[in-house]
Amino acid sequence: MAPTRPEADVTTDHQTEMLIIGAGFSGLLMAIEARRRGVKEITILERAGDVGGTWRENTYPGVACDVPSHLYSMAGHPNPNWTRAYAGGAEIQAYLQSVARREGLYELCRFHCAMTRARWQNGRWQVETSDGHRWSTRFLVSAIGALHVPLVPDIPGRDAFPGPAFHSAEWDHAARIAGKRVAVVGTGASAVQFVPEIAGTAAHVTVFQRTAPYVLPRPDGPIPERVRRLYRAVPPLRQLRRALIYAIYEMRHAVFRGQPHAVTFAMKMWRKGLERAITDPHMRARLTPDYRIGCKRILSSNDWYPTLARDDVTLVASGVDRIEGRTLVAQDGRRVDADVLIWGTGFRVTDAAERLDVTGAGGRTLREAWSGGMQAHLGTAIAGFPNLFLLLGPHTGLGHNSVVLMIEAQVGHVGRLLADMERKGLTAIAPCADAQAGFEAEMADRLAGSVWQDGGCRSWYQDAAGRNPTIWPGTVGAFRRRMKRAGLEQYEGIE
Repeated sequence: MAPTRPEADVTTDHQTEMLIIGAGFSGLLMAIEARRRGVKEITILERAGDVGGTWRENTYPGVACDVPSHLYSMAGHPNPNWTRAYAGGAEIQAYLQSVARREGLYELCRFHCAMTRARWQNGRWQVETSDGHRWSTRFLVSAIGALHVPLVPDIPGRDAFPGPAFHSAEWDHAARIAGKRVAVVGTGASAVQFVPEIAGTAAHVTVFQRTAPYVLPRPDGPIPERVRRLYRAVPPLRQLRRALIYAIYEMRHAVFRGQPHAVTFAMKMWRKGLERAITDPHMRARLTPDYRIGCKRILSSNDWYPTLARDDVTLVASGVDRIEGRTLVAQDGRRVDADVLIWGTGFRVTDAAERLDVTGAGGRTLREAWSGGMQAHLGTAIAGFPNLFLLLGPHTGLGHNSVVLMIEAQVGHVGRLLADMERKGLTAIAPCADAQAGFEAEMADRLAGSVWQDGGCRSWYQDAAGRNPTIWPGTVGAFRRRMKRAGLEQYEGIE
């Protein structure tokens, strides 16, 4: 694909055909696909010093994926050497580094460089970066993902805590945990992984639980070397394992649709794990969610409930009201002294417009376009923002399967659009406003009455107005088919 050059602009330091923001799964997959489609000039801007995204950032004890390794990997880069059924964060990071090396993607990366501003001007995106440079690019791809900006609640006294205090995604490895009283705020996906790791090392761990999660056991364990050798020697066996895992995980969607047999089975698995580890009926009551399973993210762990049963671990079934020096005061009035404070409170997901300084055609900002909440056609492109593509954008989140599959469906869609643009001589496209409005109306209709919207809880899937711009309500297979069918007929050419 031959790049189009902008009019002379003395303020531009660099020109490229495609500028990708972020070097995690999304950014690497997009670069591979774009190069396959003939894009010659590709640059990846990465704010950190290496590829990996969330798996580079999250280094807390016990960090691991909650999707089986053979499914949480690129279809074009299978890995027969996964050492565990559910890979740890360091192994996933090493995998992404390996893919980047094999594909020659490191040479496309500009590290320690973040996008600060982007403007559509003269038929191209004019981008400013944190190192003071300016870029001009035909295509701009946001591959920053959703779970990368830590959320620390604005609790009175938060900043005056005198000891080490950090978010799980910004783990302070210099902080001493051994022999210390540790307070953990939050019981989300990260907390259920790192709390079992620090319990027994710390003198005591107190966990503040605002809302009890559903935690199901998972069939984790090492993959023996003899099995890995077999996968290397007979690739169809590895492919069969991936296909079986995919089929099983697709069936999990029935839980979220509220199908009685699936819900009954999931609830049975949850209750079995809870009652096996927790014998105290009062403790069981505090760990029993008061909402339908699936309303919040379903977590997986074999260690969470046994850890909470330890004598040196205390569960406070209440949020934190305020912090007075080293004392955390719960909303129920309980007071807990701590030496170390760890926030396991998740990420900012639904307020991306507040952090993205992007201006599209006609001078309309993304903040203005998203004043009523995040919106994008097929979760991938935004009306009025030419040649801008989002990976893991609105309505691409899942509760039942691997998001890597969603990313692959998106980059495949973008790749086909690039090829069709080349064939038809189009220089820029954006979704038709009617197509985007229709997609958003469909999502609202399908989510209304669903477990994600009306399951009896508030979750990070929802924005401040209670709208759910995060979840794809169907199966991965349905999303894949939808993305394959969608083409230029849903877009308009931009002069």
